Amino acid sequence: MNPVSRPMVRLLLFALAPRPRDQRGDVPGWVLVTVMTAGLVGALYGLAKPQLTDMLTTALNSVH
Repeated sequence: MNPVSRPMVRLLLFALAPRPRDQRGDVPGWVLVTVMTAGLVGALYGLAKPQLTDMLTTALNSVH
C-alpha cells in the first residue's frame, strides 16, 4: 500500500464506522405525546368537572 492510500483508507473507515445514536430522542414524538396527554386531561376534566368540584367542596367543608 502506498503512503497516500493509507490515510485515505483510514479516512474512509472513519467515515463509514458506525456511530452511537444521538441520545436526545425523537423530538416530534415527545411533543406529540405531550400534546395528546394535555388534550386527554382537558377532555377528562371537562367531563368530570362537576364531580371534581363536589369532591373538593366536600373535602374543604369537612376541615374545621
